[in-house]
Amino acid sequence: MDIDFKEYQLRCELRGHEDDVRGICVCGNAGIATSSRDRTVRLWSLDPSDERRYVPSKILLGHTSFVGPLVWVPPNEEYPEGGIVSGGMDTMVLVWDLRTGEKVQTLKGHQLQVTGLALDDGDIVSSSVDNTLRRWRNGQLVESWEAHKAAIQAVLKLPSGELVTGSSDTTLKLWRGTTCTHTFVGHTDTVRGLAMISGLGVLSASHDGSIKLWALTGEVLMEMVGHTSIVYSVDSHVSGLIVSSSEDCFAKIWKDGVCIQSIEHPGCVWDAKFLENGDIVTACSDGVVRIWTVNQDKIADAIELESYFSQLTQHKISRKRVGGLKLEDLPGLEALQIPGTSDGQTKIVREGDNGVAYAWNIREQKWDKIGEVVDGPDDGMKRPVLDGSEYDYVFDVDIGDGEPMRKLPYNRSDNPYDTADKWLLKENLPLSYREQVVAFILQNSGQKDFTLDPSFRDPYTGSSAYVPGQSSSKSGSAKPTFKHIPKKGMLVFDVAQFDGILKKITEFNNNLLSDEEKSNLSLNEVEVSRLGAIIKVLKDTSHYHSSKFAEGDIALLLRLLKSWPVTMLFPVIDTLRMIVLHPDGASLLFQHVRAENDLLWEMIKNVSTNHSLPANLLTSVRVVTNLFKNSSFYNWLQMHRSEILDVYSSCYSSPNKNLRLSYATLILNYAVLLIDNKDREGQSQVLSAALQIAEEETLEIDAKFRALVAIGSLMLEGSVKQIAIDFDVENIAKIAKASKETKIAEVGVDIEVLTKQS
Repeated sequence: MDIDFKEYQLRCELRGHEDDVRGICVCGNAGIATSSRDRTVRLWSLDPSDERRYVPSKILLGHTSFVGPLVWVPPNEEYPEGGIVSGGMDTMVLVWDLRTGEKVQTLKGHQLQVTGLALDDGDIVSSSVDNTLRRWRNGQLVESWEAHKAAIQAVLKLPSGELVTGSSDTTLKLWRGTTCTHTFVGHTDTVRGLAMISGLGVLSASHDGSIKLWALTGEVLMEMVGHTSIVYSVDSHVSGLIVSSSEDCFAKIWKDGVCIQSIEHPGCVWDAKFLENGDIVTACSDGVVRIWTVNQDKIADAIELESYFSQLTQHKISRKRVGGLKLEDLPGLEALQIPGTSDGQTKIVREGDNGVAYAWNIREQKWDKIGEVVDGPDDGMKRPVLDGSEYDYVFDVDIGDGEPMRKLPYNRSDNPYDTADKWLLKENLPLSYREQVVAFILQNSGQKDFTLDPSFRDPYTGSSAYVPGQSSSKSGSAKPTFKHIPKKGMLVFDVAQFDGILKKITEFNNNLLSDEEKSNLSLNEVEVSRLGAIIKVLKDTSHYHSSKFAEGDIALLLRLLKSWPVTMLFPVIDTLRMIVLHPDGASLLFQHVRAENDLLWEMIKNVSTNHSLPANLLTSVRVVTNLFKNSSFYNWLQMHRSEILDVYSSCYSSPNKNLRLSYATLILNYAVLLIDNKDREGQSQVLSAALQIAEEETLEIDAKFRALVAIGSLMLEGSVKQIAIDFDVENIAKIAKASKETKIAEVGVDIEVLTKQS
């Protein structure tokens, strides 16, 4: 270790983001730009009254989902005060003028999340989860190529003019133009971040927990290992220092391959960058940007430092678990004022930062202190010990009949049947207790969906253990069971207010009749009568199998869609929604869809151009959703998949909850269809849309649930599991698991299990 090294200490905190801070960009003398899950880019500049601090100067609004990579455009003729380029989960690359804070270019072309950005002699180069690199010049796409066979997570411009990419395929690639001149192999998991060390080579940060320094010949010059989880970013400084950020809540500082300081944060550290003066900027999942310095004159004051350490303590408490419960959820000492109900009953209460166990003394009518409860394994702290051995859990088991409590040790990696049998033998208890003990273990270790390892053999009989509810002849590999995935079958909207629909169409028709300029668009009496007949057929759902429409009925509806004012279309579209569910109606409609003039697609384009009419959007998205009921439309739905998802992409953030639910249902139906058709590109697009929905914190339960089921189904039976993991689906699952809504929490568990499967 360098004996002259001075430890970094907190300089200041930059508060303003409302969610995880994901990216950092150092903008020369202009300040610092940061991106966030809150969909904003924020610019921070030095406080003229206190050079230790930074203050917010601009908020850049334009992305519709979380923002990730940023790159600074130095001042030039076009941008006198410089610019910012940002990339987001919304697949967009946006260019901003820092003088005005306005968006000046929208670069649209990527199919999935934009993950990396680089400037190349005035061009913008972007990387994406869609496996491509794209080159943009003066706002136009000039070049695009598939650079990897898996998601690209980062792109770096070298002084030589070459590009380096890092990918989920675990490799780095060196590019001269669109030609790959070298592939760097060495990481064992996704390459997430890249940086340059002048004169030496390229640094890479990986999900495998390591940072590597590569010569441009592909030789690994140095490997830095110390993080205990995913490493998201890496950066270097002219002083020779390296900084890395990680899921493990630490930013680590390295010198000559050795970690010389670890800076703990109250959350995941998404990014870390050096300022020119050697100070370090970090982006944290708690929504705070922090700057760290070795300059004693710029260190935060005592109150700020105390606040920071308090945040660390609170974060540790929120993660700390006692007996499988969060410490912060334990009752305080006041809980001991309530008498126990049986002798020896135990209760764990919170005392300071610890959980303390008490036992009820029925003779003296008081709680006796047993001692501090050691933490469970989930937070990496000390594990409980029994008879000199550490375990994930040590349970107290009350077998009744006045017998004393028994200690039951268990590791999550153990087979619970094996554990139960050995414990019953040790405690000289009857084997008839076996199923009760196994149920107790699974419930108290949170393993409700335990699946028996097929290699397990009963220690007494030598055969596979009997598991209630399973066939005794079960063979082959055991698979986890899931509560809500995969989704099978399609969902539809099959409830309609038919009288209200007919009344509204009649009202609009009367309005047209009374308008001299538009009276030619109105229906005559015969046509009004036909509409009444159509509604009558649709209302009689018990005869859908045999009822028929007249030859011109569908043509009449399509004519109205084509000719009536857009403000009057929604009851006509709603009628079409129900026509789709009628076998004969769907068949007749399909004949028109196959025709050269696809009026269904024309209708979708027409209503989508005016988002100020939510009734049109709502009814049209439900028409498309109901098309999934009839397999005749599957090819049409696949052919228009990209355009349909693009047209309705804004629905997930609509204030209309019915529209949000309808869009989530459309996404779920598409997931089911594209899984069956093994369409990986389509699955990727639908996954991206479902993740956007799931990210919405204020979404109603059913819409969020359907989006989560789509995600889980695509991961389980589709071919986009790794993409979902790269999209940080684990965090989405974690948030869902914590939901008070049972079905949200259950599908969150389903997804979490998938992320942990190899």
